[in-house]
Amino acid sequence: MSSIQSYRLAIGAGADARDIAVEQRAGSAPGLLWLNGFRSVMTGLKAMSLDALGAEEGLEVTRFDYSGDGQSGGRFADGTISRWLEEAEAVLATTSGPQIVCGSSMGGWIALLLARRQLAKGKPLKGLVLIAPAVDATTTLLPARMTETQKRDLEVQGYFERESHYGDGPYLYTRGFIEDGAHHRLLGQVIETGCPVHILQGGQDPDVPPAHAQKLLSHILHDPVTFTLIPDGDHRLSRAEDLVRLKDTVLAMTQVPQRG
Repeated sequence: MSSIQSYRLAIGAGADARDIAVEQRAGSAPGLLWLNGFRSVMTGLKAMSLDALGAEEGLEVTRFDYSGDGQSGGRFADGTISRWLEEAEAVLATTSGPQIVCGSSMGGWIALLLARRQLAKGKPLKGLVLIAPAVDATTTLLPARMTETQKRDLEVQGYFERESHYGDGPYLYTRGFIEDGAHHRLLGQVIETGCPVHILQGGQDPDVPPAHAQKLLSHILHDPVTFTLIPDGDHRLSRAEDLVRLKDTVLAMTQVPQRG
């Protein structure tokens, strides 16, 4: 079994400087890069399931915590899509060979943005596996669910809190996070990934409804996309059977020939 290297990655300068905690399992290509969801960490069930897959198959697996969360430095209140995308890009640069990027919820949104940047550089990803991708959440999903009190809090104090469905305390949403997200909208235009995409979506997802993922499908016009709806699945898709499906999906994508 290959070993895991834990290290810190320095990103940004001055007031934007932060250190990112990364764990990377040595292995062959294609490697797997995991992108957490909002307030999730690299030691979660799905992330560790992929790490186990890497150990089983001899694949490189890279996981990290966004700044302000988990083991990384910085303040969560400073977090934005721009900031976390910059971190994902920096961590990707530490990997070896073609990469399959796997993103959950907000991580799915960041994964698509990362794929677009890599394609623009002429370095397309090997593939994307997206779990309930919360694309454009700050301009679609989040505003639609805000209460009048939350809207007032955002206007007056610059942030609001929403109690989590998952028993891990209140989630903090800042004005900076919401305003920055508007600069990374993907819906309403053709989304170019340059690689195969597989979306796993729970049919009972209260946070990212199936209709949202299906809307995303209509925007990926030039790349092969597979959509798997799990009728009784929730948002996290972390049940034992969900983790098996995730591993099978990723393993199948490792067998797809690299494009280009």
